[in-house]
Amino acid sequence: MPAEPAGIAIGLLGDVMLGRMVAAALERQPPETLWAPELRELARSLDLVICNLECCISSRGRPTQLIEGKPFFFRGPPAAVDALKAMNIRAVGLANNHALDFGEQALEDTLELLHRAGIATAGAGLGADAARSPAVVSAGGVRVGLMAVTDHPVEYAATPGRSGVALANMREEPPSWLLERVAAARERCDILIVFPHWGPNMTTRPARWQRRAASGLRAAGADLVAGHSAHVFHGVAWNDGPVLFDLGDVLDDYMVDPKLRNDLGVLAIWRPHTEQQLELIGLRLEYCHTRLAEGADADWIAARLERACSGLGTAVTRAAEQRFTITPIREQEHRRPDPGAVTAPRVPARPDRHARRRGAQSKRP
Repeated sequence: MPAEPAGIAIGLLGDVMLGRMVAAALERQPPETLWAPELRELARSLDLVICNLECCISSRGRPTQLIEGKPFFFRGPPAAVDALKAMNIRAVGLANNHALDFGEQALEDTLELLHRAGIATAGAGLGADAARSPAVVSAGGVRVGLMAVTDHPVEYAATPGRSGVALANMREEPPSWLLERVAAARERCDILIVFPHWGPNMTTRPARWQRRAASGLRAAGADLVAGHSAHVFHGVAWNDGPVLFDLGDVLDDYMVDPKLRNDLGVLAIWRPHTEQQLELIGLRLEYCHTRLAEGADADWIAARLERACSGLGTAVTRAAEQRFTITPIREQEHRRPDPGAVTAPRVPARPDRHARRRGAQSKRP
């Protein structure tokens, strides 16, 4: 008999980038100090935390030449593994557009270092079969499955005899192999999370194809679809449970868009099969450091979430300064305003000495 999932709490994070200036910070300070103490404490209170690892982890390799003119290359040092462990991250998705930034050797190092540290991986491996295989992690006695895929770049796709990522173009519909794999993976675990890296950068709402694809993945057996790639968080839909189209960024060295506020993110806490299934915790991304959002930053997140969720059939209740509960709106109450019509509520950010991200090497990846 499958285990009953009630009672467990799973944390979900978007893009964690541990290369460039974050890697430089790791040379000067203990890995756990990339995260504020109160955020680490919250993460340790959860049964499991999952993130999208937006880099390779290795001391080897050279910038790839697979993609001509590629501007951004992310590689974290081996010490980056300890930064993940400090946040109770026990599983990562590797299917994204940075896994092969420093070649196959660096990706292979990434897999070895993570597995040696007890961190499960999904979405990358030697050959398509390995890259497409789910990870299964025990959390509170429950078998949690993780399937990670990306819709870009095609040059990073795993092929026979070559390490790479699980590539899945979902613009029309999820490919049949993905739906079949989702159904098969669901038979092996008690809860299945599908973790797509999809869509363009700096969008504020899911595209129609993403909403269709999420429904298809849910129908195939996914208990939760939680995406990332946009660098800013999206609203939450509800389809017999929450659908997280984009979790945004979590840790990086990027320049900040003053309207879209990619320096504000969320930690999603999912409690499957309980009355209060989903909470979002507001985060403030400083330069190579992340803490809980406060003050005007938390207010901005609250306003953004309310607007983004209302058009997707969910309501937002502010339970504490940076803590939000997401619940479905009853059908008769559900209006359909455009969730992306206002991309940045006019709540001024509190002055912060890190706000301009001095020293960042690029506007965005």
